[in-house]
Amino acid sequence: MDIDELYMQRCIDLARLGSGHVAPNPMVGAVIVHENRIIGEGYHQNFGEPHAEVHAIASVEDKSLLKDSTLYVSLEPCSHFGKTPPCSNLIIQNEIKRVVIGTKDTHLKVNGGGIEQLKKAGIDVTVGVLDKACRELNKRFFTFHERQRPYVILKWAQSADGFLDKLRNPEEKGIHWLSSPETKILVHKWRSEEQSIMVGRKTVQNDNPSLTVREYSGKNPIRIIIDAQLQVPENLNIFSSDAQTLVFNRIKNNRKENIEWIKLNETNVETILHELYKRNISSVFVEGGSRTLHYFIFGNVWDEARVIVGNSKLYEGTRAPFISKSPIKAIPFSTDMIYFYSRK
Repeated sequence: MDIDELYMQRCIDLARLGSGHVAPNPMVGAVIVHENRIIGEGYHQNFGEPHAEVHAIASVEDKSLLKDSTLYVSLEPCSHFGKTPPCSNLIIQNEIKRVVIGTKDTHLKVNGGGIEQLKKAGIDVTVGVLDKACRELNKRFFTFHERQRPYVILKWAQSADGFLDKLRNPEEKGIHWLSSPETKILVHKWRSEEQSIMVGRKTVQNDNPSLTVREYSGKNPIRIIIDAQLQVPENLNIFSSDAQTLVFNRIKNNRKENIEWIKLNETNVETILHELYKRNISSVFVEGGSRTLHYFIFGNVWDEARVIVGNSKLYEGTRAPFISKSPIKAIPFSTDMIYFYSRK
Protein backbone atom coordinates (compact mmCIF):
# COMPACT_ATOMS: atom_id res chain seq x y z
CA MET A 1 0.00 0.00 0.00
CA ASP A 2 1.51 3.35 -1.05
CA ILE A 3 1.31 6.51 1.04
CA ASP A 4 -1.81 7.88 -0.72
CA GLU A 5 -3.63 4.59 -0.18
CA LEU A 6 -2.59 4.56 3.48
CA TYR A 7 -4.15 7.95 4.16
CA MET A 8 -7.21 7.12 2.03
CA GLN A 9 -7.80 4.02 4.13
CA ARG A 10 -7.80 6.28 7.18
CA CYS A 11 -10.48 8.39 5.43
CA ILE A 12 -12.60 5.28 4.90
CA ASP A 13 -12.19 4.23 8.54
CA LEU A 14 -13.25 7.69 9.70
CA ALA A 15 -16.20 7.76 7.31
CA ARG A 16 -17.66 4.57 8.79
CA LEU A 17 -18.12 6.41 12.09
CA GLY A 18 -21.04 8.19 10.43
CA SER A 19 -22.90 4.95 9.71
CA GLY A 20 -26.56 5.22 10.68
CA HIS A 21 -26.39 9.00 11.15
CA VAL A 22 -25.88 10.66 7.76
CA ALA A 23 -28.32 8.95 5.35
CA PRO A 24 -29.39 9.77 2.72
CA ASN A 25 -26.08 11.62 2.49
CA PRO A 26 -22.90 9.59 1.95
CA MET A 27 -20.42 8.62 4.64
CA VAL A 28 -17.25 10.65 4.06
CA GLY A 29 -13.91 10.90 5.86
CA ALA A 30 -11.12 13.47 5.38
CA VAL A 31 -7.50 13.64 6.50
CA ILE A 32 -5.06 16.58 6.18
CA VAL A 33 -1.36 15.73 5.95
CA HIS A 34 1.61 18.13 6.27
CA GLU A 35 5.10 16.77 5.71
CA ASN A 36 4.00 13.16 6.31
CA ARG A 37 2.19 14.05 9.53
CA ILE A 38 -1.58 14.12 10.05
CA ILE A 39 -2.50 17.59 11.29
CA GLY A 40 -6.28 17.34 10.91
CA GLU A 41 -9.06 14.90 10.25
CA GLY A 42 -12.84 14.67 10.33
CA TYR A 43 -15.89 12.86 9.07
CA HIS A 44 -19.51 13.62 8.17
CA GLN A 45 -21.20 13.09 11.53
CA ASN A 46 -24.90 13.85 11.09
CA PHE A 47 -27.26 14.53 8.19
CA GLY A 48 -27.57 18.26 7.49
CA GLU A 49 -24.44 19.14 9.47
CA PRO A 50 -20.93 20.10 8.24
CA HIS A 51 -19.16 17.72 5.90
CA ALA A 52 -15.93 15.82 6.53
CA GLU A 53 -13.70 18.46 4.90
CA VAL A 54 -15.14 21.18 7.16
CA HIS A 55 -14.43 19.17 10.31
CA ALA A 56 -10.93 18.28 9.10
CA ILE A 57 -9.96 21.88 8.30
CA ALA A 58 -11.47 23.13 11.57
CA SER A 59 -9.37 20.60 13.52
CA VAL A 60 -6.07 22.03 12.21
CA GLU A 61 -4.55 24.20 14.93
CA ASP A 62 -2.09 26.09 12.73
CA LYS A 63 -4.04 27.10 9.63
CA SER A 64 -0.88 28.51 8.00
CA LEU A 65 0.20 24.91 7.33
CA LEU A 66 -2.78 24.25 5.05
CA LYS A 67 -1.21 25.91 2.00
CA ASP A 68 1.56 23.31 2.09
CA SER A 69 -0.67 20.34 2.95
CA THR A 70 -2.52 17.55 1.18
CA LEU A 71 -6.20 16.92 1.83
CA TYR A 72 -7.36 13.32 1.45
CA VAL A 73 -11.11 12.75 1.14
CA SER A 74 -12.99 9.55 0.34
CA LEU A 75 -15.57 11.26 -1.93
CA GLU A 76 -15.34 14.18 -4.34
CA PRO A 77 -15.94 17.46 -2.47
CA CYS A 78 -19.35 18.99 -3.11
CA SER A 79 -19.52 22.06 -5.35
CA HIS A 80 -23.10 23.22 -4.74
CA PHE A 81 -25.12 24.87 -2.01
CA GLY A 82 -27.31 22.36 -0.19
CA LYS A 83 -27.88 22.16 3.54
CA THR A 84 -24.25 23.31 3.84
CA PRO A 85 -21.98 25.51 1.65
CA PRO A 86 -19.75 23.92 -1.01
CA CYS A 87 -16.68 22.16 0.39
CA SER A 88 -14.75 22.92 -2.80
CA ASN A 89 -14.96 26.65 -1.99
CA LEU A 90 -13.61 26.08 1.51
CA ILE A 91 -10.66 24.08 0.17
CA ILE A 92 -9.83 26.83 -2.33
CA GLN A 93 -10.17 29.57 0.29
CA ASN A 94 -7.67 27.78 2.52
CA GLU A 95 -5.21 27.43 -0.39
CA ILE A 96 -4.67 23.70 0.13
CA LYS A 97 -2.13 22.77 -2.53
CA ARG A 98 -3.07 19.13 -3.21
CA VAL A 99 -6.32 17.12 -2.92
CA VAL A 100 -6.49 13.33 -3.20
CA ILE A 101 -10.01 11.97 -3.84
CA GLY A 102 -11.12 8.40 -3.35
CA THR A 103 -13.94 8.37 -5.88
CA LYS A 104 -16.06 10.70 -7.99
CA ASP A 105 -19.47 11.76 -6.68
CA THR A 106 -22.05 10.75 -9.32
CA HIS A 107 -24.83 12.85 -7.76
CA LEU A 108 -26.12 15.08 -10.57
CA LYS A 109 -25.42 18.23 -8.53
CA VAL A 110 -21.73 17.30 -8.22
CA ASN A 111 -20.65 14.72 -10.85
CA GLY A 112 -17.15 16.05 -11.44
CA GLY A 113 -17.99 19.69 -10.66
CA GLY A 114 -15.98 19.73 -7.45
CA ILE A 115 -12.95 18.23 -9.18
CA GLU A 116 -13.17 20.75 -12.00
CA GLN A 117 -13.46 23.67 -9.57
CA LEU A 118 -10.38 22.58 -7.64
CA LYS A 119 -8.33 22.14 -10.82
CA LYS A 120 -9.37 25.57 -12.13
CA ALA A 121 -8.09 27.05 -8.87
CA GLY A 122 -4.67 25.53 -9.58
CA ILE A 123 -4.90 22.74 -7.03
CA ASP A 124 -3.11 19.47 -7.80
CA VAL A 125 -5.94 16.88 -7.84
CA THR A 126 -5.60 13.09 -7.82
CA VAL A 127 -8.75 10.98 -8.28
CA GLY A 128 -9.40 7.24 -7.86
CA VAL A 129 -7.25 6.22 -4.90
CA LEU A 130 -8.90 3.09 -3.43
CA ASP A 131 -11.80 3.84 -5.76
CA LYS A 132 -13.45 0.42 -5.37
CA ALA A 133 -13.34 0.55 -1.57
CA CYS A 134 -14.70 4.11 -1.54
CA ARG A 135 -17.61 3.13 -3.77
CA GLU A 136 -18.31 0.07 -1.62
CA LEU A 137 -18.39 2.31 1.45
CA ASN A 138 -21.23 4.31 -0.10
CA LYS A 139 -22.98 1.59 -2.11
CA ARG A 140 -26.34 2.82 -0.78
CA PHE A 141 -25.69 6.39 -1.93
CA PHE A 142 -24.44 5.36 -5.38
CA THR A 143 -27.30 2.89 -5.95
CA PHE A 144 -29.83 5.53 -4.95
CA HIS A 145 -28.52 8.13 -7.42
CA GLU A 146 -27.50 5.84 -10.26
CA ARG A 147 -30.51 3.48 -10.23
CA GLN A 148 -33.12 5.87 -8.79
CA ARG A 149 -34.13 3.45 -6.05
CA PRO A 150 -33.06 2.55 -2.52
CA TYR A 151 -30.34 0.00 -1.85
CA VAL A 152 -32.19 -3.24 -0.99
CA ILE A 153 -30.95 -5.73 1.61
CA LEU A 154 -32.96 -8.92 2.13
CA LYS A 155 -32.70 -10.68 5.46
CA TRP A 156 -34.32 -13.75 6.93
CA ALA A 157 -33.69 -16.46 9.50
CA GLN A 158 -34.45 -20.07 8.70
CA SER A 159 -34.23 -23.44 10.38
CA ALA A 160 -31.49 -25.92 9.56
CA ASP A 161 -33.94 -27.74 7.28
CA GLY A 162 -35.00 -24.61 5.37
CA PHE A 163 -38.19 -23.27 6.98
CA LEU A 164 -39.00 -19.67 7.93
CA ASP A 165 -41.74 -20.57 10.38
CA LYS A 166 -43.54 -23.55 11.83
CA LEU A 167 -47.08 -24.52 10.86
CA ARG A 168 -49.50 -22.25 12.73
CA ASN A 169 -53.16 -22.45 13.48
CA PRO A 170 -55.05 -19.25 12.54
CA GLU A 171 -55.08 -17.95 16.13
CA GLU A 172 -51.41 -18.61 16.94
CA LYS A 173 -49.37 -15.40 17.22
CA GLY A 174 -45.86 -14.42 18.31
CA ILE A 175 -42.33 -14.84 16.99
CA HIS A 176 -40.89 -18.33 16.76
CA TRP A 177 -37.16 -17.67 17.22
CA LEU A 178 -34.84 -19.68 14.98
CA SER A 179 -31.57 -17.87 15.76
CA SER A 180 -29.58 -17.19 18.92
CA PRO A 181 -29.96 -14.14 21.23
CA GLU A 182 -26.51 -12.96 20.12
CA THR A 183 -27.59 -13.01 16.48
CA LYS A 184 -30.68 -10.99 17.40
CA ILE A 185 -28.38 -8.22 18.70
CA LEU A 186 -26.42 -8.34 15.43
CA VAL A 187 -29.67 -7.97 13.45
CA HIS A 188 -30.56 -4.90 15.52
CA LYS A 189 -27.14 -3.46 14.65
CA TRP A 190 -27.89 -4.12 10.97
CA ARG A 191 -31.22 -2.32 11.33
CA SER A 192 -29.49 0.72 12.81
CA GLU A 193 -27.33 1.01 9.68
CA GLU A 194 -30.28 1.33 7.27
CA GLN A 195 -32.72 4.15 6.68
CA SER A 196 -35.82 1.96 6.58
CA ILE A 197 -37.07 -1.54 7.35
CA MET A 198 -39.88 -3.35 5.50
CA VAL A 199 -42.22 -6.26 6.23
CA GLY A 200 -45.45 -7.59 4.78
CA ARG A 201 -48.88 -7.74 6.41
CA LYS A 202 -48.74 -11.36 7.55
CA THR A 203 -45.43 -10.87 9.34
CA VAL A 204 -46.94 -8.00 11.32
CA GLN A 205 -50.08 -9.97 12.16
CA ASN A 206 -48.29 -13.22 13.06
CA ASP A 207 -45.21 -11.90 14.87
CA ASN A 208 -46.30 -8.44 16.12
CA PRO A 209 -42.73 -7.12 15.69
CA SER A 210 -41.53 -3.71 16.89
CA LEU A 211 -38.85 -3.41 14.15
CA THR A 212 -36.67 -1.20 16.36
CA VAL A 213 -33.03 -1.36 17.49
CA ARG A 214 -33.91 -1.76 21.16
CA GLU A 215 -31.06 -4.23 21.80
CA TYR A 216 -28.42 -2.03 20.15
CA SER A 217 -27.47 1.62 20.56
CA GLY A 218 -28.55 3.31 17.35
CA LYS A 219 -31.29 5.08 15.47
CA ASN A 220 -34.56 3.27 14.73
CA PRO A 221 -35.17 2.93 10.97
CA ILE A 222 -38.38 4.10 9.31
CA ARG A 223 -40.81 1.17 9.52
CA ILE A 224 -42.64 0.17 6.33
CA ILE A 225 -45.65 -2.16 6.06
CA ILE A 226 -47.17 -3.47 2.83
CA ASP A 227 -50.87 -3.81 3.72
CA ALA A 228 -52.89 -3.46 0.52
CA GLN A 229 -56.35 -3.77 2.10
CA LEU A 230 -55.50 -2.26 5.53
CA GLN A 231 -56.03 -5.46 7.49
CA VAL A 232 -53.42 -4.81 10.19
CA PRO A 233 -54.94 -3.68 13.54
CA GLU A 234 -53.59 -0.36 14.77
CA ASN A 235 -52.95 -1.65 18.30
CA LEU A 236 -49.88 -3.66 17.25
CA ASN A 237 -46.27 -2.79 18.14
CA ILE A 238 -45.40 -1.44 14.70
CA PHE A 239 -47.73 1.51 15.31
CA SER A 240 -45.90 2.59 18.47
CA SER A 241 -44.34 6.03 18.79
CA ASP A 242 -40.81 4.56 18.69
CA ALA A 243 -40.30 5.31 14.99
CA GLN A 244 -41.94 6.74 11.90
CA THR A 245 -44.15 4.16 10.15
CA LEU A 246 -45.31 4.13 6.51
CA VAL A 247 -48.24 1.92 5.46
CA PHE A 248 -48.43 1.26 1.70
CA ASN A 249 -51.99 0.40 0.74
CA ARG A 250 -54.62 0.73 -2.03
CA ILE A 251 -57.32 2.46 0.02
CA LYS A 252 -56.34 5.78 1.62
CA ASN A 253 -53.87 8.57 2.17
CA ASN A 254 -53.77 9.77 5.75
CA ARG A 255 -51.43 10.90 8.50
CA LYS A 256 -51.72 10.53 12.28
CA GLU A 257 -48.79 11.50 14.49
CA ASN A 258 -45.85 9.29 13.39
CA ILE A 259 -47.97 7.07 11.09
CA GLU A 260 -48.57 7.77 7.40
CA TRP A 261 -50.84 5.77 5.12
CA ILE A 262 -49.79 6.01 1.46
CA LYS A 263 -52.24 4.99 -1.23
CA LEU A 264 -50.77 3.36 -4.33
CA ASN A 265 -52.60 1.98 -7.36
CA GLU A 266 -50.34 -1.08 -7.19
CA THR A 267 -48.50 -2.22 -4.07
CA ASN A 268 -45.77 -3.99 -6.04
CA VAL A 269 -42.02 -3.79 -5.48
CA GLU A 270 -41.26 -1.31 -8.26
CA THR A 271 -44.01 1.12 -7.25
CA ILE A 272 -43.03 1.02 -3.58
CA LEU A 273 -39.33 1.51 -4.29
CA HIS A 274 -40.14 4.45 -6.57
CA GLU A 275 -42.19 6.02 -3.78
CA LEU A 276 -39.31 5.54 -1.32
CA TYR A 277 -36.94 7.12 -3.84
CA LYS A 278 -39.21 10.16 -4.08
CA ARG A 279 -39.09 10.40 -0.28
CA ASN A 280 -35.28 10.40 -0.28
CA ILE A 281 -35.01 7.02 1.46
CA SER A 282 -31.73 5.53 0.28
CA SER A 283 -31.82 2.03 1.79
CA VAL A 284 -34.39 -0.55 2.85
CA PHE A 285 -33.85 -3.64 5.00
CA VAL A 286 -36.47 -6.23 4.00
CA GLU A 287 -37.14 -8.66 6.85
CA GLY A 288 -40.08 -10.63 5.51
CA GLY A 289 -42.26 -12.43 5.26
CA SER A 290 -41.97 -15.15 2.70
CA ARG A 291 -44.19 -13.55 0.05
CA THR A 292 -42.56 -10.13 0.37
CA LEU A 293 -39.06 -11.60 0.10
CA HIS A 294 -40.09 -13.65 -2.94
CA TYR A 295 -41.39 -10.52 -4.70
CA PHE A 296 -37.94 -8.93 -4.45
CA ILE A 297 -36.10 -12.10 -5.48
CA PHE A 298 -38.36 -12.94 -8.44
CA GLY A 299 -38.28 -9.32 -9.60
CA ASN A 300 -34.47 -9.35 -9.29
CA VAL A 301 -34.73 -6.07 -7.37
CA TRP A 302 -32.26 -6.54 -4.54
CA ASP A 303 -28.59 -5.86 -3.85
CA GLU A 304 -27.65 -8.02 -0.86
CA ALA A 305 -29.14 -10.90 1.08
CA ARG A 306 -28.20 -12.03 4.58
CA VAL A 307 -29.51 -15.46 5.51
CA ILE A 308 -29.27 -16.68 9.10
CA VAL A 309 -29.46 -20.44 9.52
CA GLY A 310 -30.21 -21.73 13.00
CA ASN A 311 -29.30 -25.18 14.27
CA SER A 312 -32.83 -26.41 15.02
CA LYS A 313 -35.18 -28.21 12.61
CA LEU A 314 -38.91 -27.64 12.05
CA TYR A 315 -39.62 -30.51 9.57
CA GLU A 316 -42.65 -28.64 8.19
CA GLY A 317 -43.95 -25.10 7.88
CA THR A 318 -43.34 -22.05 5.66
CA ARG A 319 -40.49 -22.70 3.25
CA ALA A 320 -37.64 -20.19 3.18
CA PRO A 321 -36.89 -18.31 -0.06
CA PHE A 322 -34.21 -19.63 -2.37
CA ILE A 323 -31.44 -17.65 -4.06
CA SER A 324 -29.92 -19.34 -7.10
CA LYS A 325 -26.43 -18.00 -6.40
CA SER A 326 -23.56 -19.14 -4.26
CA PRO A 327 -22.95 -17.05 -1.15
CA ILE A 328 -20.01 -14.65 -1.32
CA LYS A 329 -19.27 -15.29 2.34
CA ALA A 330 -20.35 -17.62 5.14
CA ILE A 331 -19.49 -17.05 8.79
CA PRO A 332 -20.33 -18.85 12.01
CA PHE A 333 -21.95 -16.55 14.57
CA SER A 334 -22.87 -17.85 18.01
CA THR A 335 -24.77 -21.10 17.32
CA ASP A 336 -25.84 -19.96 13.84
CA MET A 337 -24.38 -19.68 10.35
CA ILE A 338 -24.82 -16.48 8.36
CA TYR A 339 -24.64 -16.56 4.56
CA PHE A 340 -24.09 -13.36 2.58
CA TYR A 341 -25.21 -13.01 -1.04
CA SER A 342 -24.73 -10.31 -3.65
CA ARG A 343 -26.94 -9.80 -6.70
CA LYS A 344 -23.97 -8.66 -8.80
